Amino acid sequence: MDSSKIDVLGIGNAIVDVISAAEDGFVDAQGMNKGTMSLIDGAVAERIYGAMGPGREMSGGSAANTMAGIASLGGSGAFTGKVRNDQLGGIFAHDIRAAGVRFESRPATDGPATARCLVLVTPDAQRTMATFLGAAVNLGPDDLDPALIGTAQVTYLEGYLWDAAAAKEAFLKAAELAHAAGRKVALTLSDPFCVDRHRDSFLELVRDHVDLLFANEDEIISLYQAEDFEAARAAVEGHCEVAILTRSEKGSVILANGARHEVSCVPVPQVVDTTGAGDLYAAGFLYGYTQGLPLPDCGRIGAIAAAEIISHLGARPEKKLSTLLT
Repeated sequence: MDSSKIDVLGIGNAIVDVISAAEDGFVDAQGMNKGTMSLIDGAVAERIYGAMGPGREMSGGSAANTMAGIASLGGSGAFTGKVRNDQLGGIFAHDIRAAGVRFESRPATDGPATARCLVLVTPDAQRTMATFLGAAVNLGPDDLDPALIGTAQVTYLEGYLWDAAAAKEAFLKAAELAHAAGRKVALTLSDPFCVDRHRDSFLELVRDHVDLLFANEDEIISLYQAEDFEAARAAVEGHCEVAILTRSEKGSVILANGARHEVSCVPVPQVVDTTGAGDLYAAGFLYGYTQGLPLPDCGRIGAIAAAEIISHLGARPEKKLSTLLT
């Protein structure tokens, strides 16, 4: 892939997703908090993995899912993330490249194993995630490719990666490189619990380094410690160039230059699995944005991509998303 034609570069956790159907009782028995993501160590990861039913293994991570969605829409995407030179690291690299995403990150030769996320999907379509971050959190400034950042229209940062000091440095360096090249920087807040851990530094990051902010209703309320969505919406205006706020079945709200665009969700016959809905909405929006489309059209494409992903198990499209845009 020609680096001069990269629409979006994602920087985030390189994780192998293991997705399995489970009953509520199994989630409770494993000590997991239903509907959320929790961080676990290697020993707990092995215990839960051993107890899970049959699962699907594929490259995952929030930003990686977004890049795969952009590729499925016909855009050009690249991903930067840290894996180990082990079996799961090989699975991650092969899978994301097979999805049409450029991935050239060098694997670590020592240290923690490749990260994995154990995703339990209950009958109500809620997903409960237990994540061993392993090698992923060791991503640092030296893992960045300045030339790639300089040629990507948008560099998209995954909030989940903000936990580690070296990753913070990498994010700030990536933002500096992107802006020096006249490019845009996007951030997804990722999870309300992630926001709770890093509220002050997230606020500073958004104010000083981010052009496009992606957040769901809970995340934006948490970021500004607001009473409700409208209060949070008012608080974020002016803090970045474009704020893209998703609200599940209520659709999404896009704020830019004092304007507010309301975008309806795309209904599906049955919600099977909400894993990756926000990631694929971001993919659709960023695809439209890098094609120069009006912001409401970007949101519409995001809604189409999110609808496809919640109609089946897993966080990667089962249909070529570009075929859904006609």
